[in-house]
Amino acid sequence: MSRPVAASKPVVTAQVAAQQAATLIDALPWLQRFSGKVVVVKYGGNAMTAPELQTGFAQDVVFLRYAGVRPVVVHGGGPQITEQLQRLGIPSEFRGGLRVTTPEAMTVVRMVLTGQVNGDVVNLINDHGTFAVGLSGEDAGMLRAERRPALVDGQPVDIGQVGDVVAVDPSAVTALLDAGRIPVIASVARGADGLSYNVNADTAAAALAAALGAEKLIVLTDVAGLYADWPDSSEVITEIRASQLAAKLPTLAAGMVPKMEACLRAVQAGVPSATVLDGRAPHALLLEIFTTEGIGTMVLPDTTPAGAAGGGAHSGPVS
Repeated sequence: MSRPVAASKPVVTAQVAAQQAATLIDALPWLQRFSGKVVVVKYGGNAMTAPELQTGFAQDVVFLRYAGVRPVVVHGGGPQITEQLQRLGIPSEFRGGLRVTTPEAMTVVRMVLTGQVNGDVVNLINDHGTFAVGLSGEDAGMLRAERRPALVDGQPVDIGQVGDVVAVDPSAVTALLDAGRIPVIASVARGADGLSYNVNADTAAAALAAALGAEKLIVLTDVAGLYADWPDSSEVITEIRASQLAAKLPTLAAGMVPKMEACLRAVQAGVPSATVLDGRAPHALLLEIFTTEGIGTMVLPDTTPAGAAGGGAHSGPVS
């Protein structure tokens, strides 16, 4: 009786091996630039619901951690909140791109974000490397919020317990980063009035990026980036300065306003760059951080020289 033949390893040609090596070498300047730096990632959209994208996101985050980057994940949970509200017969309404949050709805928002989604994201990352620790913006007074209105046709409209971040205490996040962990933060905050507030995850991510002195903010979404002339054109703006974005902000579709506003706030507060990119693209995080071209739309301060914004600068690294 003959012995079974062991399965052979896949054959890698010299050409394929050379291409793989070239990819790693191309990433070297970005690995050097981002090593030891904080990168805040807002996780949401289809990347949170499609299984293959969930896996790719978790792999990317763990790769960043092993590469010496200090990732921080901030998440919302819009689809999950809407599903639970529907199940309970509570109406969902959006004004100016923000969810109207009654006290009844806030109870559901808090339960879903901190009790369901946060644990799901933590477990997703920990399936690929046991680094993730779940937090809420309420923990250790991390995020303080005040009630914010929505702007509809240029006019402020009350939308209930929706907050804007007015203060950040990043000490709990910093302690976790120093311990080698990956903080995963649900976008719920506490107000001085003792109420819990539903904070847009884009807004929370921008505030944390500024408070942590992050090197970069990345906002994952469901579109390729900021379109130059939507719906007449699908051309994506690859790079835009803060003053240009500020002028363009009032003309944007409601769904893009919180994302681009978050990027604008981040760079105005000192974050070197902020990028909105398509979370449906496989390994979008790695493409943005570790390649020269990057993807999506990058927002830069007006004073940043071309090519000086780090990985995904849509130009090149500056030594």
